[in-house]
Amino acid sequence: MEEKLDGYDRKILAELTRNARIPIAELARSVGLSKTPIAHRIRRMEEMGLITGYRAILSPLKLGLTHVTYVEVSLADTREQALQKFNEAIRAVPEVEECYMIAGGCDYLVKVRSRDMADFRRIMAEKISVLPHIHNTSSHVSMEAVVEQTYTTL
Repeated sequence: MEEKLDGYDRKILAELTRNARIPIAELARSVGLSKTPIAHRIRRMEEMGLITGYRAILSPLKLGLTHVTYVEVSLADTREQALQKFNEAIRAVPEVEECYMIAGGCDYLVKVRSRDMADFRRIMAEKISVLPHIHNTSSHVSMEAVVEQTYTTL
């Protein structure tokens, strides 16, 4: 995929990651091409699967979701069917911001956003601890976000 992107594509992507609502005319001026080639390049990158969508990025802090906890999850069963059941179930928990299957001392690392410790305790008791095949969890409360960003560099 990398070889299919030229300097104009990279400029377009950089601008779109800063402001996905930028008008095509303004994007064209910024990149140094006319509107038609810009529109074609965007459509091509969408068709390539490089641009997967556009969305509003909400501020968790403004929504009152100031508490971040990372939960290490170990499963009792790690056969493929058990992993798939867990994956499907964890995707249905709206408070889970991120979930990664990892190698190491546990099977998954889950990022949970909540209002406060009491809210997190409720989420753990009612939504996470009851997920299929969970053997053990260990929670790590974030004290401060030092770096927190969306992917914007190429």
